[in-house]
Amino acid sequence: MKTKKVTFLNDPIYGFISIQSPLIFRVISHPWFQRLRRISQMGLSSLVYPGAHHTRFEHALGGMHLMQEAIRVLKKKEVSISDKEAESMQLAILLHDIGHGPFSHTTEATLAGIISHEEISLHIMNKLNEELKGALDVAIAIFTNQYHKKFMHQLIVGQIDLDRMDYLKRDSFYSGATEGNINSKRIIEMMAVVDDQLAFEEKCIYSIEKFLMARRLMYWQVYLHKTSISAEFLLVKILQRVRHCFENGISPSLSPALGFFMSQKIGKSDFSGEALENFLSLDDSDIIQGLKTWQYHDDFILSKMSKMLIERNLLKIKIQTYPFDPSEVDLKIELLKNYSFKESDYQNFVFTGSISNQTYVPLDKEILILLKNGKLTRLQEANPFFSSNELSQIQVKYYLCYPRNTNLS
Repeated sequence: MKTKKVTFLNDPIYGFISIQSPLIFRVISHPWFQRLRRISQMGLSSLVYPGAHHTRFEHALGGMHLMQEAIRVLKKKEVSISDKEAESMQLAILLHDIGHGPFSHTTEATLAGIISHEEISLHIMNKLNEELKGALDVAIAIFTNQYHKKFMHQLIVGQIDLDRMDYLKRDSFYSGATEGNINSKRIIEMMAVVDDQLAFEEKCIYSIEKFLMARRLMYWQVYLHKTSISAEFLLVKILQRVRHCFENGISPSLSPALGFFMSQKIGKSDFSGEALENFLSLDDSDIIQGLKTWQYHDDFILSKMSKMLIERNLLKIKIQTYPFDPSEVDLKIELLKNYSFKESDYQNFVFTGSISNQTYVPLDKEILILLKNGKLTRLQEANPFFSSNELSQIQVKYYLCYPRNTNLS
């Protein structure tokens, strides 16, 4: 009797991760999935946390591993999951981030406009499904919440889902920010399915509290670290300047795929065919090679900003809990008046905006608790701590970016 062959990958977070079917192996081996090896998981955070060089590829595999663990636990609790459904659940989370562009969220709006990476992921999944002759039908139904067993989608998209569990542990590990090191194993062991809804056993409440607070701290300390967002804003400004050059008859040197997106604006309805093919050719290296070339461009603005990012000579950023007075912004603009460029170009080096974070959204994809008496209740009803306005309130902070004295010399 032949034994089923299982391929293993060694992961620094979970140890050995198994690839449990030929279809999953084929998807992981596909060039479109392998592209995720060249997409940074944490954007430009490595400019702050030197170890944060991990990729979307590792995160996707980590999500798949956690899905395997969730399936094991739920089956043990007599939740009906067929082999086909188990395979499709793994494929759904494996492919959930395949639509990310270079440096993940950083370039998303600049390249693809109003279409989100989730929508791009679905375009790619549909295209891959055509190639695989419908083998991803169930995975796509789970991903889009069209499958009749709704808890399967909740494992991928929710306030406590396997996607978030992996990126908190993984990003914490690679950045060295220990605040994100959650106990994913305990949370998964406490999962249950009641009336086709994902729930967590009551004794898991403190692990859920730790999970939500870890996410809050990771956002303020890591994902929204002021130096990281200064670098990301600068990259966005650079790409906007590249597009400005194209609009004014100047064509900076860049890869064909990046040139496709920089030379035109792509809408939601355009994101198929040629646009999707070009997107699937994009990764971090297109941006890095561009920056290395643009720092020598004749356009002073493009050249200066590219050189700043390459050399990590970033804009200074000030963050506070109330909006900046326009007079303070004007003072920073005064620093630029010694340079021979238009006033309309000042916004590349001096600009304001806001960032926000929300720990817990009570009415969005609710977290359900299975009480010891067998009843199902909402998290905030199970424990008064989660009714706190502090947890559910959207926290907003305001930033001002401006050049250091030596930046434009």
